[in-house]
Amino acid sequence: MADPRLGEAIGLFNQGEWYACHDGFEALWHETAGPMRPVLQGILQVAVAELHLERGNHRGATILMGEGLGRLAGCDPQSLGVDCLELRRIAGQRLAALQADLPMAPLPLPKLVAAQPTSQAQGGEAL
Repeated sequence: MADPRLGEAIGLFNQGEWYACHDGFEALWHETAGPMRPVLQGILQVAVAELHLERGNHRGATILMGEGLGRLAGCDPQSLGVDCLELRRIAGQRLAALQADLPMAPLPLPKLVAAQPTSQAQGGEAL
């Protein structure tokens, strides 16, 4: 059974509550080993990048968005039961805009949407 804190952190992430979701993901990250650890860290870094962006720290947002994408690059597309491909797509668009100093407003915020089960899916490992 999945840790209920994961659902809470995902909900906060999807509400754009970057600081609060950071706390939830960080607690889980500290307690996790194995392949889910970099996934949690990548999600955490995307959230902190968004927090930096809210606070006007474009350099910090750029660095952490890139680090988050790097951590998520090798993860299973359905890690933690979320669509990691979609998260990487949106975070990648936001990173490209940050790097090019383009406006962020037209871009969607990152969301953690439920992964759609496929017959080839593996590793939707729960905490």
